[in-house]
Amino acid sequence: MNTSPSEYAIIFAWLLCAIMFNTGMCSLNIRCSQKDKHALLNFKQGVIDPSSVLSSWSTQQDCCEWRGVKCDNITSRVTHLSLSCSTTLPTYTDKEDKSHCLTGSIHLSLLLVELEFLNYLNLGNNDFLAIQFDSVHSQYCDCANSSALRYLDLSYNDNLSINSLQWISSMPSLEYLYLTGIDLHKETNWLQFVTMLPSLSELDMGDCQLKDLSPSIQYANFTSLKSLSLSANEFPSDLPKWLFNLSSGISSIELYSNSLKGKLPKALLNLRHLEVLNLEDNKLSGPIPYWLGKLEHLRYLALNLNKFSGSIPTSFGNLSSLTSLLVGHNQLSGVVSERNFAKLSKLRELDIYSSPPLIFDFGVLCQEWHNSI
Repeated sequence: MNTSPSEYAIIFAWLLCAIMFNTGMCSLNIRCSQKDKHALLNFKQGVIDPSSVLSSWSTQQDCCEWRGVKCDNITSRVTHLSLSCSTTLPTYTDKEDKSHCLTGSIHLSLLLVELEFLNYLNLGNNDFLAIQFDSVHSQYCDCANSSALRYLDLSYNDNLSINSLQWISSMPSLEYLYLTGIDLHKETNWLQFVTMLPSLSELDMGDCQLKDLSPSIQYANFTSLKSLSLSANEFPSDLPKWLFNLSSGISSIELYSNSLKGKLPKALLNLRHLEVLNLEDNKLSGPIPYWLGKLEHLRYLALNLNKFSGSIPTSFGNLSSLTSLLVGHNQLSGVVSERNFAKLSKLRELDIYSSPPLIFDFGVLCQEWHNSI
């Protein structure tokens, strides 16, 4: 991105100020960019604000001091916009109250084009109803493709439905993308679009009503991905082949509550850096593989609420980093002994419930523990 003459002037002024600081001659007071101010005010016009969250957004005040806005210390260009809504957890009978949250439309194309230094955008947990990005792929295409945005959170806007994710391709610098709870059931090419983001490190698209996990695709071009969450969608398929061919050193995979079926493929061992593997509440079957004990960096392993059968592998006793082991509510059988927990000194959470119950053989210690109940 080219630096404009006005920005060079600002930087020069700051350098001059630093030189003159010791003489007490500096009284520079840089205000926010008028371009950024107009863009934010235009964004505000498309928003319904029932609790006056944006009441500080007025022409009488420097936009760098507006609620949710942060500017660069040198250029005073807007870099952060954080307007997530604070709500209390709903009870079992009541829905979450978002009557005070922002609603209306998100003019995303406007923010991307006009706020050219914006790298952080958090509009999560509001009640937005629509997203507008038409301009991103029309007259503003060149500008949008130079977007500096690194962080985008639109999650938990429960009434927001998005038909296409094509606009994501205009954000090549994006590293963190959170779309949890947004209705994406009409988007059948989501995998194609998110893999167009070369810097993407964290992707959360849980509870998005996605239906196609593309299980037959061999490779997905996630070159930087470290954390993947696709939980609570609708994937009645085997685990996808592309998942096991990731070369990005992924450390966290969450695919719980997806109706996934089949056996765990040994190709899972390709993901040597895994620390979190959550496959809870699916329809996975077959024995729990012995080779899972070779994933030495695992801290959290959840295989509970599936259809696994057979015994709990004694190789789990080698997972010295494990803090949570959840394998209950399967069709397990056999003996559980001290070999299953040999090196699990960090274990804090354990679920091995089975019906009929497993046989526990811990020698004298087991007998003493049983007699004390």
